Amino acid sequence: MNKTLLVASALALFGASTVSATDIKFALDWKFEGPAAPYLMAMDRGYYGEEGLNVSIDTGSGSLEAIPRVATGTYQFGFADINSLIKFRDQNSDIDVQAIMMVYDAPPFAIVGRKSLGIMEPSDLEGKTLGAPATDGAFAQWPAFVEVNNLDADTITIENVGFPVREPMLAQGDVDAITGFSFSSYINLKSKGVGADDISVLLMSDYGLKLYGNAIMVNPAFAEQNPEAVTAFLRATIRGWRDTIADPEAAVEYVLAHNSIARKDVELERLIMSIDDNILTDAVIANGMGDIDPDRMREAIDQLGIAYNFNSKPDVDDIFNDAYLPSDEERMLQ
Repeated sequence: MNKTLLVASALALFGASTVSATDIKFALDWKFEGPAAPYLMAMDRGYYGEEGLNVSIDTGSGSLEAIPRVATGTYQFGFADINSLIKFRDQNSDIDVQAIMMVYDAPPFAIVGRKSLGIMEPSDLEGKTLGAPATDGAFAQWPAFVEVNNLDADTITIENVGFPVREPMLAQGDVDAITGFSFSSYINLKSKGVGADDISVLLMSDYGLKLYGNAIMVNPAFAEQNPEAVTAFLRATIRGWRDTIADPEAAVEYVLAHNSIARKDVELERLIMSIDDNILTDAVIANGMGDIDPDRMREAIDQLGIAYNFNSKPDVDDIFNDAYLPSDEERMLQ
C-alpha cells in the first residue's frame, strides 16, 4: 500500500510539472501523525496538483512555530493554534498574518485524569494535583477554565512537569490529572498501561470555553498576489478532509507512507478522535468546514483576556479572514 501511495505521489508531481504550477510550502504544527492524514492525502492523491499547486508539507514542533514561518514568508501556509495567533498579532501589530480557514472548530485543549484517582468532572480537581508543562497550549487556558467552572484554584496544586514525563507521572499516580491535547494525552496514557475505562477526558470546550483551535493561516503578501491559489489550496484541503472522514482507515495509510515509525492502530485512533472531538461539531455538520461565528470569536478573545493582558485587544477581522473560503457547497463535509 505504501509503495502504491509513493508511486501515485510521484505521478501527481510529474503531472504537475508539465504545467506552470504555483509552488507552495505548508507548515504543520506537529509530526506526521493521524490528524495530518487529510493534507498528506490531498498531496499524494494529486488534489493540490489538480488545482495547479505544487505543494510540499513540513512537520512542526508545536502550535506556535508555524506562525513566524508564515509571517516571514518562509512558508505560504501554516497550521497553528488561532489563540496563539491572537497573542502573536497583539505583540506584533505590524504583521498582518491572518487565519483563513478554521479546522479545529472545537480545540483539543483538555484536562485528562484518571477515574480511579477521583477525576471525572472539573470540580473533582479541587484538592488534587494537576501536572502541567508551563508552555503547554492547554495549560495556557487554565485560568479561563477555572473562572468559567467556578473552581477554587487555591485548593489545586499545580506541578510544573516536562512534556516527556507528563503522561508517565499520571500513569504512576504522581499527579491526579494533567493538561494536554485530548487525542495525544489519551493515547499516550494508554501506551503507559492505563486502561481506557480509567481515563477521563474533560474537553475544555465542553466546560464553558468558547475558544477555537487550530486554523490554516496564509502569508499576507502571497495571498494578495495569488488570491485564486489561496482558495484553490483550501478547496483541495477540504476535499482531503472530506475523504478522510469518509474512510479514516484508508486516509491513515498516507501518514504511514511519510512516517516509517508510525503505528497504524495508534494513528488511526488519534485521527478518529480528532474527527469526532474537534472537526465534526454540530456547527460544522450544519454549515460546512472552515468559517467561524464572529460572536463566538469575540467571546473567545475575551476569555483569552482572563489570563493574557492585551496591549490592544484585536477585532475578529484582524485575526480571521473568510474572503478566500470556497463556496458553501464545497465546504460541506457530509
